[in-house]
Formats: sequence, C-alpha cells, structure tokens
Amino acid sequence: MSVHIIGAGLSGLACAVRLTNRMIPVTIYEATEHAGGRCRSFFDNVLKRNIDNGNHLVLSGNRQAMAYMQAIGSLQSMSPPLQAAFPFLDLKNGEQWLVKASWKLRIPNCSILDLLSAFKLAWAPKDLTVAEALNTSRPIFRKLWEPLCISILNTAPEEAAASLLWTVFKESFGRGAQACKPCIAQQGLSKSLVDPALTLLRQNGSNVRFKERLKSINFKDGRAVTLIFGHNQISLKPNDTVIIALPILATGALLPGLSCPNQHRSIVNAHFVLPRTITDLNFIGLVGGVSQWLFVREDIASVTVSAADQLAKKTNEEIAKTIWPEVLLALKLDNEPLPVYRIIKEKFATFAQTPEQLLLRPNAQTEWPNILLAGDWTDTGLPATIEGAVTSGHNAADAVR
Repeated sequence: MSVHIIGAGLSGLACAVRLTNRMIPVTIYEATEHAGGRCRSFFDNVLKRNIDNGNHLVLSGNRQAMAYMQAIGSLQSMSPPLQAAFPFLDLKNGEQWLVKASWKLRIPNCSILDLLSAFKLAWAPKDLTVAEALNTSRPIFRKLWEPLCISILNTAPEEAAASLLWTVFKESFGRGAQACKPCIAQQGLSKSLVDPALTLLRQNGSNVRFKERLKSINFKDGRAVTLIFGHNQISLKPNDTVIIALPILATGALLPGLSCPNQHRSIVNAHFVLPRTITDLNFIGLVGGVSQWLFVREDIASVTVSAADQLAKKTNEEIAKTIWPEVLLALKLDNEPLPVYRIIKEKFATFAQTPEQLLLRPNAQTEWPNILLAGDWTDTGLPATIEGAVTSGHNAADAVR
C-alpha cells in the first residue's frame, strides 16, 4: 500500500509525518517549488530580509499543532511562552491593557460580568452569529471579542459563526492559563513548521516531488485509478490511497460536484523595515484603526489585517501609507518616513466562516473510497487556523485503511 498526498501545505505535511511515523509509504506532490503553502517563510528581495508570508500565532493549548511539532522535533524553535497574556492598544485614545487567561480582568471599563458573557457562545444555536450572541454595545466587545473573532475566524462578527468561536474559547481559555500561552516562531514559520518536517520525511524514505501539479484524476467503477500530472501518469494500485490536501478551489476542480464552502475572506499582511531593532515587544493587538495585530522580529514589523476584503482592493502604496503611521504609534517611534515595505494580499486566505458556510465543509472521507481530503476548510470542527490545518492532516492520516 502507498499513500499519494497532493499538496505540501501544512495539512499535507502533518498527514505525511503521521503516516511516515506509522511506516506507511508516502509520496507528496507539490505544484510549486516550496512547501508550507500559506504558512511559510521566504527571503524578500525588496526588504532584504526573511519574512513569513503571513503572521500566525500558536497557543500552548493547540494540542494537534504541538503534537506535530513534537513529532518533527521543532518545539524548541518556538519562543518560550512565559505567561498567558495578550497586550492591546487602542490607536484612537492610547489606552493599553493586558488580557490574561484568568478571572482578573484588566480591560478598561469592563467587569467580570463582561468576561462571563463569553458563555453565551456556548449555548448559541448553529445559525447564530457572534454579534447576535454577544452584546455589541459593551466596551469588551470592541476591546476583546471583536478583535479575537476577526483574527481567529477571519470573518466579521456580524456574520461569523458563534458556535465556531466557542470551540476556540473552550479549547484555550476554558482549559486555563496553561493552554493560553502564545507561542511565536522565533526564526520564522518554515524553521518551525516546514523545514523540520521535510527533513524527517526524507530521512524516513518518503518522497517529496516539487513542481508536480495534478491536472486531473481518472475514475473507474467508483474509484480513482489514475493520477495525471501533465505528461506523467501514475496508475493507482488497489490498496493505494490519495489524499488531496489542496485549497478549496483546486480541490473542487479535481473533484467536480464536491460540496464545499464557496465563499472566501481576504487577509492583508504588511511588512516594514524599522529604523532600529525592537527587542521589548513580540506582538500586540490593535483596535481603533486599520491594523489588527502587530508582530515584531528584530527590525521587521509585520501587520495583519483579517476580514480584509475592502482593504485588499486598495493599492499597495495606499495600504502601506495607511498602516505605517499606526506602526509608529504602536511602537512609540518618532515620525519616521515610510520605509521599504512589502504588502501581501491573500484574497482567498480562508473560507468565510459563517453558519451557512460551515454546513458545506466536507468530511475527510469522500464518496470515492480511495480518496481522502485534508485542509483547514474540511470539517474539523475548528476554524481555518494552524491548529485546524494540522488537525485535518491528522484526521486524513487516521482515515487511511
């Protein structure tokens, strides 16, 4: 028996690692020249620095992601999480606060009753949105619930599924401070999540083929029988399994008629070279402006804006000129001129995580017995995050017979 994994993104890598550790032969086919998909690092010729194509935060309570990094030996590459705390800044009035995973709430104008309002999400029907479940007029909504909803679900609270946000709270804040410590890749996402996995796979005899784009699949008698890669064709043996670990649109093109989410939301990331190295701040949440999360690694500031469909329509220069003043304010820097920057727009970053779209998420097993699915958009019960992507890969691996 052999397993053919289509796509070397995080879900495909997690699947391959789990199967390889079970001594199941694996071949990965990746259409591009690199692995990692939306979760990787690269050298930017404009900034002259290594950057991540997007900012991602892993929590100590993300059990599947932690298990994956343990399997590939990269846990030590994550910044040691000292406390379960998330700093915030209001760009409008300069207010600052620290959200801790405890009952000692220190958000301005918020009380313990405001914090307890999160339990309304637990009983929210599946068709209820976050804005419908929570009191949007309370200060805590603007200062905590809204930014968390947008960053986790990449969907505005007016349309985001309340039930999905509750799943995250239950697995993080609901398990106490030990599950809420933020972990950041010290040397970039590839060093923590991609490169060690490729090394492990190759050491264990798995084959990773780059520049191999799957064009189509031939079916016969209700099963996949041939994988067609341009001029190359691979005939599947009776016991072989194909795991498609691709984005929604690419998967839909290979499997016509597959029921899957059909709406997407954008993410915009802006990277700037700072005038000096910053050592006293790793990340901070921002409200009251366009920027939502600011990450700092040495002399690079990276800003993430989620649910950014409207922002993504603007030019790169317009985006940079909007975000740079907010970076200066957040980092308490002088009025520095706009530096060298890089804007990365991901117009199909995640599916729209609304109640209606959640109903369209497919399971790992398809109608074809030898084809499985992996991807953060499949029905993991989790949002489209690193934890969701890894979980989907593990689910697919566990479904291999």
